[in-house]
Amino acid sequence: MEWTVVHADPERSGDEAQSSYEAGRMSDRMALRLRQLGISRDELAMRAGMSTTYLREVESRAGDFDPEALARLAVVLKMPYEELTTGRTDAPPGRGEPARHPVLVRLSEQECWQRLGTHGIGRISYTVGPGREAPVVVPVNFLVDGRSVVFRTDPAGAAGVRVGEAVAFEADHVDEQTGLGWSVLLAGTAEHPADREALEALARRRGTGPWAGGKRDLWVRVLPHQVSGRAIQPLRET
Repeated sequence: MEWTVVHADPERSGDEAQSSYEAGRMSDRMALRLRQLGISRDELAMRAGMSTTYLREVESRAGDFDPEALARLAVVLKMPYEELTTGRTDAPPGRGEPARHPVLVRLSEQECWQRLGTHGIGRISYTVGPGREAPVVVPVNFLVDGRSVVFRTDPAGAAGVRVGEAVAFEADHVDEQTGLGWSVLLAGTAEHPADREALEALARRRGTGPWAGGKRDLWVRVLPHQVSGRAIQPLRET
């Protein structure tokens, strides 16, 4: 995973920067929705029963400013009120600000396994098609087993990779409050473990239940030949 580091405006700090950021988020959501609907700001203001000048004032205030006006805007934009004012609750991570002095560092193999821990949610990736030109990336809940990663899936599902298939596995974490995080990537091949006792032991471990539900009897093991990782850490001041 590649990281793009954006430095915050040094002239802003504390509540002022946060207030500006929150106001901008609502403006950005409105602008994006206008493009999706194909309507102008003037038309939005007209449909919501306000002038364009007042629309700009509503955008620049906090989320609790004139809730009736915001509610009318939400109706015109065909968005839930909460999504307009505070953003989606199911949005992907990484919506906060970057760290003040971030540094991108390489993780050792041992540090990569430490980040992965015992279990969690990651992504399995492989390619399909006659020329292997179509990448497939599927989220899976995984277990770390020694120096490998295992997960359960439907043999006919998107994550049911074949034995010997070249695969990659990625997991990451982002701290929304600090702007720090890490990403670990395993590159290797897929195996279908068949040892009954070993599989029964895996099935008893915490985190083994498929989050997607359903009958998922195929166990897939990622045997990595390369383990790499990156982390965003704060700059250590001397």
